[in-house]
Amino acid sequence: MRTYHRLDTVFRNALPVPFDDGSRFVFFSDVHRGDDSVSDEFGRNRHIYDHALDYYFDNGYTYIEVGDGDELWENSHYQYIRMAHASTFARLQKFYNAGRMYMLFGNHNMQLRNDAYVRNNLYQTYDDFTDQQVDLFPGITVHEALILKHRETNQEIFVVHGHQGDLANDQLWRLSCLFMRSFWRFMHYVLGIRYAASPARNRLKRHKVERTYNKWIDTHKIMLICGHTHRPKMPMKGELPYFNTGCCMHPRGISCMELSDGKISLVTWRVSTHADGLMYIRRQVVRGPLPISDFHSSQENREGLTEEL
Repeated sequence: MRTYHRLDTVFRNALPVPFDDGSRFVFFSDVHRGDDSVSDEFGRNRHIYDHALDYYFDNGYTYIEVGDGDELWENSHYQYIRMAHASTFARLQKFYNAGRMYMLFGNHNMQLRNDAYVRNNLYQTYDDFTDQQVDLFPGITVHEALILKHRETNQEIFVVHGHQGDLANDQLWRLSCLFMRSFWRFMHYVLGIRYAASPARNRLKRHKVERTYNKWIDTHKIMLICGHTHRPKMPMKGELPYFNTGCCMHPRGISCMELSDGKISLVTWRVSTHADGLMYIRRQVVRGPLPISDFHSSQENREGLTEEL
C-alpha cells in the first residue's frame, strides 16, 4: 500500500496544466542521458531522439519529460552529461525558450527535486567557444508530477514517473545511487553486466509495479501516464487507462506517447531502410490514435476521489 498512498500524496501536489483538443503534447521518459561513455545506453539512440525532437518542435508539440531524463546514478557530474549531448540540450532549450517544456524528476535523477541543485546545474551551462557561462534553462522548476486538465470536459490526466513507493527507488534512492555508482557502473562499463534489480530489467518487479498502479487507477478512475518500467503500454477502450511511454534505451529505437487533437497514440522511432538500402529514421504509430474521451471517468467518480483525498 506504500505506493498507493504515495500516489495520493503526489496527486494532491501535482502541477495543474490546462489543455484542450487543440493542444499537442509528447511524453518521453527514461531517456537516461549519460556521459557518452560505454555505459551510456542513450548514446546509441541519440540521433534518433534528436530527430524526433526536431519533428515535435516543428509540429507545435509541448515536450514533457516524465522522469529519468538524465542518468545521475552513474554520473556524479551533471556538466559531463551536458557536454556529451550538447546537440540534444540545444534542442531541449528551444522547447524551453518557447514555453513548451515540462520536466519531471524520476528515481535516477532524484537530485533534480533539490532547488539548489537545479539552480546550479540547469539554469546555465559552460560554453566551450566563448569560455563563459550561458543560459540553458534559466528559472526552470522540475516537478514530481503534472495533472493535465481539459478546459471543457474537466478530464484529468495524471503524469508521474512511476518510482513512487518503491523502497529502493524512492525512500532509499541515495543508497541505491551509491551502490550503482560504486559497483554496478564498474560491472556495466567493464563486463557489460546490466543492473538487474530495477523494474526495467526485472520482469517480476515490473509487473508488480504495474499491478499497483492499475489498482490506484481502478479506484480513482483517472487516466495515468508514466514511465519507469521501460515497457511501453497503451490500453484499448474499456481497459484501465494505464499508459507507459517506454524508454529511449532500447537497442532498436525509442518510444513515446503523443497527445494531439484530443487523441492519444503510442509511437516508436527507429532506423529503417528504403528498398535501395538507404537508411532513414521512421516514425511509426504502434497503437492509436484513440480519443482520450474513451478513458474519461464520470463526474460522480471524480467527486468521490476529491472527498477521499
